[in-house]
Amino acid sequence: MKAHKRAYSLVELIVVVLSIGILATVVAPRLNIAAITKHKAEAAARKLVIDLRRTRRLAIANAAINTRGFKLKMTKPSPYYTAYEIENMNTGETMDSHTLDSKVLCKADGEFMFGPLGNLRSGSGTQIVLASAGGKSFAITIIPATGMIKCTEN
Repeated sequence: MKAHKRAYSLVELIVVVLSIGILATVVAPRLNIAAITKHKAEAAARKLVIDLRRTRRLAIANAAINTRGFKLKMTKPSPYYTAYEIENMNTGETMDSHTLDSKVLCKADGEFMFGPLGNLRSGSGTQIVLASAGGKSFAITIIPATGMIKCTEN
């Protein structure tokens, strides 16, 4: 006796695809895209704080061999910054670079240079402001004397 193979017919597949399409057209407009956009600014602020702390930590950890320190440099201003990179100020080597989400607006002082003691060098910026179209904004402040990094939601 031959066993019959079970399969779906073309009509059944078309009905399922149409049902999913109808559900998608009803549900998609109800999604709150603004809520998703709000969280992009928060994620960008957290990432930027982590990278600022990393830059400071690199300057302290390499103080014996690098007396100039490390800097986080904002790049691609148009009119808001869209990227940044971490640079070894002794060698000019770029350690890492990141691009900010296009939905996040970033205003910054430009460069944040950390010396071997972890403090900000003279001429460094002290503030970064990130905002999203959803209304959330964050201010990242660096205390020059200590290099402490603080992030507050506005």
